[in-house]
Amino acid sequence: MGAGHDTVARELVRRARAQGHQAETVDLMRLLPYGTGSGLRAFYRTSVRHAPWVYDGLYRAFLRPGDHTRPSGVPLARLAADGLDRLVARTGADLVVPVFHLAAQLTGHLRTLGRLRVPSAVFVLDFAVHRQWLHPGNDACFCLTDQAADAVRRAVPGTHVETTGPVVSPDFFAPAPAPGADGWRRRFERYAPGRPPVLLSAGAWGAAAGLGETARLLAGAGYLPVVLCGRNQALRSRTARLPGALALDWVTDMPGLLHAVCALVDNAAGQTAVQALAAGLPVAGHRPLPGHGADGVRRMAELGLTEPAADGPALLAVLDRLMSEDADERRRRAARDRAVFRADVMERAVALTGRPAPSAGRP
Repeated sequence: MGAGHDTVARELVRRARAQGHQAETVDLMRLLPYGTGSGLRAFYRTSVRHAPWVYDGLYRAFLRPGDHTRPSGVPLARLAADGLDRLVARTGADLVVPVFHLAAQLTGHLRTLGRLRVPSAVFVLDFAVHRQWLHPGNDACFCLTDQAADAVRRAVPGTHVETTGPVVSPDFFAPAPAPGADGWRRRFERYAPGRPPVLLSAGAWGAAAGLGETARLLAGAGYLPVVLCGRNQALRSRTARLPGALALDWVTDMPGLLHAVCALVDNAAGQTAVQALAAGLPVAGHRPLPGHGADGVRRMAELGLTEPAADGPALLAVLDRLMSEDADERRRRAARDRAVFRADVMERAVALTGRPAPSAGRP
């Protein structure tokens, strides 16, 4: 759906190729027939941007964990079954790694039927694991945290489960000064001299509640709100008219940007948040998106990976406290946050195949 799944898939492919394997990505939405995938994506994007209560209702009905019977994602996902069968046959794949919950439903279904004859190892991207990630037919689940892994074990006993932590490009771990960061800092200083830059993320689709109000709050308190508007040009136009705010459209140098700002205000517990953790940037959770965004932000706060801010005054208090940290405190915070990154998902997933390393056999 959003760019986070694509970003993770590209990084897994990069790692696989660096380890000597052949790898490629496929968008499940493109495997769905008759324009179903495009329609589903458009509906989801419209919901999270303009009617988040609709998505929250769907999340409660289909995704939120619970014991009572609810609809499964398998009927929709299996529309892509023939396409995945053809792709696996054409590539001679030894392993399939879903990074999207509908893909996990599809591979689990096909493994149960015996149609998918190679292992399926699901990489669960969410801090709060919802039920559509889980299908007993999959061979393994790799999770961001021990808490997420425990939830998976309870839901699908017998499945191989490991905690690996998130997946981000190694560029985010670059020591300061990171390449590109100085250029961003100069831009911020020219735009608002002396104001600490704080990044506000609205995801790839520019979906956020009260973003303008939050930006005005920060500007009024002496910060420079730097707003990631993603691909939402309407949001960028509105934000650009806010006094004291800097509106950005699609950013290609996220490592440099995250090393140049003082904090991230996050609303989704998604890929931007884990990139910030890798970069050593403190994260404040504020006005989360309904559904899995709110559950994920809450779970990150429970784990001490983000500072919760329930309202505007709380957000300013969090930011003021972060700005007052000395260098040692910042280093300790960064080290604690980076401890969530534990293992290479691709290495662990490939180990399930039992295939020899490329240097000892076929790639």
